[in-house]
Amino acid sequence: MKEQVKVVNNGILIGLGEEKVFLDPAFANRHGLIAGATGTGKTITLQVLAEGFSRMGVPVFLSDIKGDLSGISQKGKPHQKIDERVSKIGIEDFAFASNPVVFWDLFGEQGHPVRTTISDMGPTLLARLMNLNETQEGVLNIIFEFADDEGMLLLDLKDLRSTLKFVGDNAKSITTSYGNINKASIGAIQRRLLVLEQEGADQFFGEPELELNDFIKTDHEGRGYINILAADKLMHSPRLYATFLLWLLSELFEELPEVGDLEKPRFVFFFDEAHLLFKEAPNALIEKIEMVVRLIRSKGVGIYFITQSPLDIPESVLGQLGNRVQHALRAFTPRDQKAVRTVAQTMRTNPNLDTQKVIGELGVGEALVSVLQDKGIPSMVQQTLIVPPASQIGPVDKNERQAVMDSSWLRGRYDQTIDRLSAYESLQERSKRQIEAAEAASKIQKEERVPKKRGRARQSMGEAFLKSAMRAIGSRLGRQIVRGILGSIFRGR
Repeated sequence: MKEQVKVVNNGILIGLGEEKVFLDPAFANRHGLIAGATGTGKTITLQVLAEGFSRMGVPVFLSDIKGDLSGISQKGKPHQKIDERVSKIGIEDFAFASNPVVFWDLFGEQGHPVRTTISDMGPTLLARLMNLNETQEGVLNIIFEFADDEGMLLLDLKDLRSTLKFVGDNAKSITTSYGNINKASIGAIQRRLLVLEQEGADQFFGEPELELNDFIKTDHEGRGYINILAADKLMHSPRLYATFLLWLLSELFEELPEVGDLEKPRFVFFFDEAHLLFKEAPNALIEKIEMVVRLIRSKGVGIYFITQSPLDIPESVLGQLGNRVQHALRAFTPRDQKAVRTVAQTMRTNPNLDTQKVIGELGVGEALVSVLQDKGIPSMVQQTLIVPPASQIGPVDKNERQAVMDSSWLRGRYDQTIDRLSAYESLQERSKRQIEAAEAASKIQKEERVPKKRGRARQSMGEAFLKSAMRAIGSRLGRQIVRGILGSIFRGR
């Protein structure tokens, strides 16, 4: 077998159906769906597409839920089953090869740390992350507005926590300018922040902040970097996982310029376990996701959702996914049966194929595939044997991962946390000044205090002497001594 990968001129070869099936790069930004039951081959399909995009110079981002995709950084090894599939599909120029990879990790353990600031995340996504109700989200908006007006940076969780405390302690004076501030809501948000810290979100918020342009890079051979997010640990906090990827989509949408339809995408984003993005999401958030999916294609970005069932994706989003790879579905439940019917009805009919029947009979590594062709028209669905990846199938070991990280062009850029002057330090300084001002005012008040003229008629000389002595001796020990020595004068009278 050859030692280098040849770029397929007419697109990314997905597999063999009635004929070879290619994904046309000109329509790759019309998004896509990879679906199927667990163990049917979705990960391999994702790996094949990521490799194909990389070879044609398109950078890729994908999340690695189980660690299996890390093998894309290593050259594949010959295997009898791979040889048989290559021969059956008829790939004359197949070659095992590694790919340019950058590993990322929100926790900084298995890749470069990924960070953003509280300000950039914004109150809407933070409210989603903390599962706040409408009233609590309103208070969070006040926190952000107050920090903006005061010129304070909200960079990490301690900035947000200190601002929450300050606003809660000064709710009466702040309410006039910003609206009602419910202290119960402040407390609820503070409790949710503690939960976020326990889930490790404190490592996600801070600086240096991720620069999106570092995702959209090619290597010296012109191949697009495949950015792999280690998500095996992150999946223990599914809300953080979904919110992070939604934030990333939003940032791409806001920062990238309009480019229209290109010959190939500028960037491709694979969203594994996509159902988490929509689970328990309010309608307003789903509408925002729909808008991003609809409009981001004009910025040269393709989004591919990976999930078990098409029913995991809202219809408003599903209707915008033009490229479909559907692996086997098992119709054990009424919901599964509905999913099978949905797939059959939403793919372009092939008169030679009973889609609804075949979908339950597909073997591992087979899929029903329909992709956009000339003028954006979907191809007839084909029962397709998926090509094998050129890179390693399965995870890398620790040494291999570390070698990739050590040779990364981003080594050292994000590794050290930066903690600059922000809301936490500003509010600490403000509190210090308030305490000093209060102490100074108290001192002045004591010095200017005028003794009262009215009171008891006249004091005896002994009583006056006693009180004067008591004022002169301030310590508790002094008062005890005075009571011991002088108290006998009055008891003996």
